[in-house]
This record gives sequence, C-alpha cells and structure tokens, in this order.
Amino acid sequence: MSAEKPIIETFPVGPLECNCTILGDPNTREAIVIDPGEDIARIHKRLADLGLKLTQILITHAHIDHIGGALRLKRLTGAPILMNESDLPLLKIMEQQAGWLGVETPETESPDGNLKDGQKVGLQDLAAQVLHTPGHTRGSVCLYFKRIDLLIAGDTLFAGSIGRTDLPGGDSKQILTSIHSRLMVLPEDTTVLPGHGPVTTIGKEKERNPFLI
Repeated sequence: MSAEKPIIETFPVGPLECNCTILGDPNTREAIVIDPGEDIARIHKRLADLGLKLTQILITHAHIDHIGGALRLKRLTGAPILMNESDLPLLKIMEQQAGWLGVETPETESPDGNLKDGQKVGLQDLAAQVLHTPGHTRGSVCLYFKRIDLLIAGDTLFAGSIGRTDLPGGDSKQILTSIHSRLMVLPEDTTVLPGHGPVTTIGKEKERNPFLI
C-alpha cells in the first residue's frame, strides 16, 4: 500500500450501538466490514459512496448485535462471512438472543470460513492477525492490524471495562486470561476499537482499567 492512508470508518449500529467498522484500501478499492449487526442499508450505501468492493465480512463473536445483519450484507455484496467456529452454538439460539432484546429474529446461516487463531485475514496490504480471545463467548476473536497499530477488540475489552460473562459461553476467568495473555502484550500505543463505546489504547487500559489492575 502506498503512503495513502487506509479508509477507516466506525459507526454504531442497532439498538445496542455495536461499533461496525469499514476498512478499505484506497488503491485496490477493496474493503472489509467488521460486525455488521444492523443498519445494513446504511453500511451498503457507505461502501457504495466510498467506491469500495466488499471482500470479507468478519465477525468478532456471534451475539445478535454483532452478527444480526451479516447474512443480508452477504446477499447484497457476495462477500463471505468469517467467524470462529466455537461460536456456532450461538447461531442456533438466535431466536433466544432476539428474545433478550425484544427484536425480530434475523436470518443467519453457517459462516463461509473459520476465524482461527493466528490466521491472517482482511486485505492484501492491510492484513489482520486473528487473536482467539475466549471469555465473552467461546469463539470471541480480536483482530490485530499491526501495520496501523489497531486492535478491533469485539466485546473482549472496552475502555475502562471488559466483556460481560453472564451469557451463554461466557467465562470470567477465561476472559481475564485472554486479555492478559493476548492483548496486554501488544504495544502500548496500539489503538483499541471496542465493540461498543469509545476508543482507547492498550497502554491506557493497562494503567487504568479497574478489571485489569
């Protein structure tokens, strides 16, 4: 990729305001979308406005607010959906998940590929390493874009907090192990984009996050 900066846009979608991210290469005009939980018409229009072709839909975990719109986006664009297969059981209880929020059950299907730990995904010149970080769910992953010092953290790590562990597949000891062993070892100036709420950095969370001190 040339010196031209990558296209990065994040905006909240759906009733729980999940952070959905569009990440595009300004040279190839290819893009990925991470966690298209809702507002698919808006995401699709933004891709068109930016002149980007969607090549992958990446899911950090299979809670409804992160995956609810993925199949609709796939049908509009043809892009494959990738998700860690340990969260497949959560797809089977999508009706129950919808009941938690009092919303209609979105149509889902098995993903087109598995986000395995250590795998490289994303764009050719803007690849992410998959970090399997179970705890919020069994299949939770974070995406580490080393070249641009960016971590898409899903619901594993937040500014001043960590993901809840009281839903199916959650494990409070496991999430802390995941965060300390996989995320806190990253460079302190790494920008962290959580699944909800404001951005932070690894350094700030090391220093201030009450769950990690």
